[in-house]
Amino acid sequence: MAFCPQCGAADQDATFCANCGAPVNGANSVPVAPAYNQAPAAAVGQYADWGTRFAAFLIDALTLFAIEVVGLVLARISPAFGLLIILVQLGMNVWYAIQVGATGASPGMRVMGLKCVNEQTGEPIGGGLGVVRAIAHFVDGLICYIGYLFPLWDKKRQTLADKIMHTVVINVPKKPFSIQPK
Repeated sequence: MAFCPQCGAADQDATFCANCGAPVNGANSVPVAPAYNQAPAAAVGQYADWGTRFAAFLIDALTLFAIEVVGLVLARISPAFGLLIILVQLGMNVWYAIQVGATGASPGMRVMGLKCVNEQTGEPIGGGLGVVRAIAHFVDGLICYIGYLFPLWDKKRQTLADKIMHTVVINVPKKPFSIQPK
């Protein structure tokens, strides 16, 4: 009986761990064509843990919070400035969602070394579906935000929105902070 070097799960006869997606038996994390009935996302990297996902969320939220603080100051000068900042903040949320769909990562996700991919293909889901995924996060908050905690116990470390959209978040090399994807 073999064991996963990452999570310790037993019966690891595959190239990648069925529990956490880590390479086993000397395999590396280079993308490979998935075998029939093998989880494709496991072929491109390990599933991201909740703490790393939360840190990426905080980085994105802090950039948006900075815009909000500027907006509050400008709103004191003129309500039109406040409205403008609200629109800019909404636009930034949509821009981040498009980035997650098109490239697989928002600025915070790039800094933390995360990528959101389709669980079947291992590829980003596209900008439009990235926006739909962001809207699907509403479901995560319906029952006291429990959906956001699902990665703590879920086998694929998915939120409810990830399950709805058939996406997984995986670990990739970290990149420096940038609003624009590179």
